[in-house]
Amino acid sequence: RSWAGWWRSIRGGRSEVTRPVTHILRLLRWGRILARHGALRGIEHDPNTPDAVRRLCRIARLGTFQPAEPDYAGAFQAIGPAAIKLGQTLATRPDIVGEAAAGNLLLLQDSLPPVSFDLIRREIESSFGKPLEALFASIEETPVGAASIAQVHRAVTTEGKQVAIKVLRPGIREKFAEDIATYEWAAAHLEALGGEPARLRPRLVIANFKRWTLRELDLRREAASASELAEVMKGHEGYRIPSVDWDRTNGRVMTIDWIDGIKISDRDALVAAGHDLPALAEHLVLTFLRQAISNGFFHADMHQGNLFVQADGTIAAIDFGIMGRIDRRARLWLAEILYGLTTGNYRRVAEIHFEAKYVPSYHSVDEFATALRAVGEPTRGRPVSELSVGQMLDSLFAITREFDMQTQPHLLLLQKTMVMVEGLATLLHPRINMWEVAAPFVRDWIRDELGPEAAIADRLRKDAETLLRLPDLVRRIEEKFPARGGAPEPPPLPDIELVWDGKKERSRWGGHVLALIAGGAAVWATQALGWL
Repeated sequence: RSWAGWWRSIRGGRSEVTRPVTHILRLLRWGRILARHGALRGIEHDPNTPDAVRRLCRIARLGTFQPAEPDYAGAFQAIGPAAIKLGQTLATRPDIVGEAAAGNLLLLQDSLPPVSFDLIRREIESSFGKPLEALFASIEETPVGAASIAQVHRAVTTEGKQVAIKVLRPGIREKFAEDIATYEWAAAHLEALGGEPARLRPRLVIANFKRWTLRELDLRREAASASELAEVMKGHEGYRIPSVDWDRTNGRVMTIDWIDGIKISDRDALVAAGHDLPALAEHLVLTFLRQAISNGFFHADMHQGNLFVQADGTIAAIDFGIMGRIDRRARLWLAEILYGLTTGNYRRVAEIHFEAKYVPSYHSVDEFATALRAVGEPTRGRPVSELSVGQMLDSLFAITREFDMQTQPHLLLLQKTMVMVEGLATLLHPRINMWEVAAPFVRDWIRDELGPEAAIADRLRKDAETLLRLPDLVRRIEEKFPARGGAPEPPPLPDIELVWDGKKERSRWGGHVLALIAGGAAVWATQALGWL
């Protein structure tokens, strides 16, 4: 069976051996690309790398010429679309890939050569079941942007409205499914090795990556996210989400309003247009905090290509494939952690980590508070303008291993977005500091959510909900214990011994007596015969 299975795997048949062989060959091919970019050197030299992984790296780089400086971003770009997305995810995990690799991966640009317009036309027409001309009066054949998953074309609807059309690359879903299957296979084997890889939970990292990418591969989900964010941010001036054209949107095609504006990273153009860059930077930071802290739903892909500044100073966002969510309890913890770090209340920050189960209970709260102080105090002694959220997060990662802190996937997107926002805000206003801008907002939010007024309001809300449940509770009690009806209560009746009950009792004793006699006779007989 083993030889037959191996032969089928070579021929491409579906056997139990096929998938592992496919995964290994795919990993070796990717490993060769990583090696040519010098991206395996750090893995080989890391003392926490398992021996099996180190051997695989040596095999992959055999016969390759490696550059002096690793180019992680170039390697992931060369591997393909799924690797680009994975690289952007790993850029948020310096605890896994190291600070140097994470910094280099932040430069990873999600751009690939566009596919031909004939394929795009075919994709649009097949998804809607009608000719392109029935949907759009005109469409520019040259895309305004081509990324790993989709590309965007400017168009005019049959009603004369300027729109942007986002179309998935043909075959991209199948390609992602193949690559993610290999990521899952590799992560499972890596985690099974135990030790440091198990603590970092690579399987969970890939599971979250898979969930994020599956959302991006369904453009209806992206359109729904844009609609939801627009609803959440309604009433907050200076921030715009383009409207969705639902009649021209499906799983493979999304149509939204066209956004005119200057890329937020084009500092010279913004200055020439007369925009107040320090005010713009502060507005960007506060917009992110309102989304993440106040609402718990935020745009998690706020890089420079997805944000534009319009003529009136409004920040317009596009590309809502990656969105983050944080529940209210986690937001309260997060706000207290951020505020505690800025004010030096390390004891409270440590307590929150234990309350949230981020640190196992067998560790000491006081020791953890001291470790946090070692991270926070050096930054507190420096000028405010020199502080960095990204650097502080990197420093916090340094103590996670000592205190057996496992990865918190629900905070990965938040961390990634914080670093992006800080980078853009610093580009607009080099002297800005996120702590300085964020502290008043976080302080006021904590006061509103945890202050006495908030506690009273929360108690009133819970009591009101309890009162509203009382009628239903009474109905359930009545169903369990129905009313007796109109008949009078019967008098108590005496207990009467029934005849057959007495017969049963007497017959039971008679049986016991007969069994005793029979047993005695049997013992006497065996003694008389000399058997005992």
